[in-house]
Amino acid sequence: MDAAIKTTKLTKFYGNTRGIEDLDLEILKGEVFGYLGPNGAGKSTTIRSLLDLIRPTSGHAEVLGMDTRRDSLAIRRRVGYLPGELVLYETLTGRELLEYLARLRAIEGVGAGHELAERLGLDLNRPIRSLSKGNKQKVGVVQAFMHSPDVLVLDEPTSGLDPLVQHEFHQLIAETAEHGSALLLSSHVLSEIEHVTHRVGIVRRGHLVAVEDIDALKAKAVSRIDITFARDDVPADAFNHLPGVREVAEHGQLLTVTVEGPVDALVKAAARFEVVTIKTHEPDLEEVFLSYYKDDSDAA
Repeated sequence: MDAAIKTTKLTKFYGNTRGIEDLDLEILKGEVFGYLGPNGAGKSTTIRSLLDLIRPTSGHAEVLGMDTRRDSLAIRRRVGYLPGELVLYETLTGRELLEYLARLRAIEGVGAGHELAERLGLDLNRPIRSLSKGNKQKVGVVQAFMHSPDVLVLDEPTSGLDPLVQHEFHQLIAETAEHGSALLLSSHVLSEIEHVTHRVGIVRRGHLVAVEDIDALKAKAVSRIDITFARDDVPADAFNHLPGVREVAEHGQLLTVTVEGPVDALVKAAARFEVVTIKTHEPDLEEVFLSYYKDDSDAA
């Protein structure tokens, strides 16, 4: 698959302060790529460099095979952008804003704007200043997607959206990727990253410290398993030293086991005793993510 976004040794310093350094990143067409890191780690610097809102100190970046500096205008016509701190023209209605942006992008009408607004439950006839935070965010989503861009850069896109609208938004992301667009998604909502992304990049102190397939991350996730036995004398030592087991807590007939990765060895060990019930809790990906930057002074 071709790369929609590619950076080579991309570096940005603000005076003596590092934004990003030697960033090598590749995002494929049709891919939803999650971009994670604590505040100040370099996520916004990366995004602004890709969109030519700031100029890098050194290195190179391409979007859709075009140089982000030389071909900035051509790139922007094919990119949808939803910033983390959304600022809109408050005196316009949603419809007027979309029409204005359509003229800038040289597209007919407002593209898919009306369809997207209906899908998200957004009234385009109301002045933007009268909208709630959630409805203003919907305007931001619609303007980012309305021209069917080949690349979407979304920074905290579900901020302020209610759960039903978030679900519809996740569907929209999946459909957009299926049509071949690349999506760069920066979010603090780990459940969202887990649900919608294919791969994840983790940035720490300006450096890309890991790029992981989301399924590989799930395999490393920490699970909690409650096992109820028929007797209350099942020894915890039978589980303490199993592969991946971090902790075993005894509560009479109940053993609560915290395990990282596959649970096959745990299940086989439990089967040596009479088991009444086994209850598993959702794996915790947060520990996996935090392990890459838990010692940072700029923790989120």
